[in-house]
Amino acid sequence: MSYELHPETPPEGVKLAERFRGRDMAPFYENLKVRGSELGIVFNPHTLLSNSRKALLASEYARDMGRYGAFHENMFSAYLTKSQDIGLDVVIAAVAQESGLDPDETLAAVGDGRYDSRLADAIRAGRQLGLTGIPLFVVNDKYKITGAQPLEIFRDLLGKIK
Repeated sequence: MSYELHPETPPEGVKLAERFRGRDMAPFYENLKVRGSELGIVFNPHTLLSNSRKALLASEYARDMGRYGAFHENMFSAYLTKSQDIGLDVVIAAVAQESGLDPDETLAAVGDGRYDSRLADAIRAGRQLGLTGIPLFVVNDKYKITGAQPLEIFRDLLGKIK
C-alpha cells in the first residue's frame, strides 16, 4: 500500500535537522546501513525529508500501468540511495522514465486527482493497523514488524507462528 507517513510535510520538504530537532540521526543511518548491507541495499544519508505525496500518487499510476515494482524500486533508490528530493516533478518524471512509464502521463496522473482517494484509504488502513513507521510487515493479520529490522527478527517471528 502507498502510505504517506508524514502528510504534514510541506510541499518543498523540510530539513531533517529541523524535523527531528535535537535528535542525533547518525545511529539511525548506521542501523539503516547495516540492515541494508544484509540485503545488498545502499542507504545514504540525506538532509531533506521530502514530501512524498506526489511520488506515492505516481506509484499508484505505475501500479495501474503494471510497472509498480520497477517504479517502487527506482523511487526507493532515488530517495534513499541517491538522496534526491522525491517531491520534485523532475525527479518523479525521471523515475517514471527509468521505470518504463511516460513521464508526462505520469505527472498528469499525479496532478489530476484520480489517485487521491487511494492515498486517503491507505491512511485510514494504516491508522487501523497502528502504523507508526515504515516499512510495516503484518503477518497473519496479527503480528507486526516495524522498520528496518534484522533478518533474525523475521525468522524468530515466523518460527513462533508455525
